[in-house]
Amino acid sequence: IQLLSGVSCLFIDGYNKCLTIDCRTYPARGVSEPEKDKVMRGSRDGFVETLVFNTALIRRRIRDPKLIMEILTAGESSHTDIAMCYMEGRADKKLIEKIRKRIQTVEVDALSMNQESLAECIFPGKWFNPFPKFKFSERPDTSAASILEGNIVILVDNSPSAMILPSSVFDIIEEADDYYFPPITGTYLRLARAAITVLSLLLTPLFLLYANNPTMLPDWLMFTKLDPQYVPIFWQLLILELAIDGLKIAAINTPSTLNTPLSLIAAIIIGEFAVNTGWFAEQTMLYMAVVAIANFTHENYELAYSIKFLRLISLVLVQLFNIWGFIIGILITILTIALNKTIAQTSYIYPLIPFDFKKFMLRFFRVSINKRK
Repeated sequence: IQLLSGVSCLFIDGYNKCLTIDCRTYPARGVSEPEKDKVMRGSRDGFVETLVFNTALIRRRIRDPKLIMEILTAGESSHTDIAMCYMEGRADKKLIEKIRKRIQTVEVDALSMNQESLAECIFPGKWFNPFPKFKFSERPDTSAASILEGNIVILVDNSPSAMILPSSVFDIIEEADDYYFPPITGTYLRLARAAITVLSLLLTPLFLLYANNPTMLPDWLMFTKLDPQYVPIFWQLLILELAIDGLKIAAINTPSTLNTPLSLIAAIIIGEFAVNTGWFAEQTMLYMAVVAIANFTHENYELAYSIKFLRLISLVLVQLFNIWGFIIGILITILTIALNKTIAQTSYIYPLIPFDFKKFMLRFFRVSINKRK
């Protein structure tokens, strides 16, 4: 298999083993900053589709002989190279052995979707729980930091991202900018991201609850009271949820030279004309715009869509059961997150469960390196 993939084999007379020399070269793009995982301060390099380049970017940051990069293969036809990276003595040995066995026993013809195919094989999740089980990153600095913290990083050939495990929901929410700024700024960014996440989850269900029950509004919020609409608020919110996803898909498939005209058309037609014709209320458009912007605060698409799915469930429950539907929606959200497990079978919301006050505070309040030591 190694010979067929381009690895040179050296045979020496008198020895019953051969030496494999990996001197392969593939067409590759530059290690420029990834489009998704951008930072305002920090390194500007990123992973590419060539496995050898990606391992070199990590070794450039961790110059320690304890850094292990174990090469495995998967796929009966593709024989895709997989690198399992970890620090000897820091990573959990049982977890390393567990992941190694799962990769070696993967029975697929090819990893056609790269890391997503591998993730579904080594840790098949439940379809009704949308929260991501792994953290993906295209940044070598993030991957190197995770390795030094005792995590395992999996690199797949032909994929420009690293899979970090085990990953809790707090690991997935973290971003590189939290560490490239002073502690007070990093703390503010974390708290702001957490507040925006809660806002994006509860804003539209709470708005629907008040719209269906105007008498619940306090006096200082009476200015938000809606007049009777042609289209019920519930259907307005559902249509806009779908319309926002349609705009995202259109933006991805639109050439870059036409992105600006597309944005102008969407703003004029959907924004102004839809309100003037009576399809949508101005407040509905405002709240959905806030929710759409809040979704972009997460670099992880799976996490953003998980919050979206739970928000849609809450909207339906509020429409059906009123205030009790809102309470049930919050309970479903909490249970969906709390009952999750990582690949190491640890709590998905550690250090909240089991509770560790010191580590829980460090998830939101960043301290200097000396204090962290």
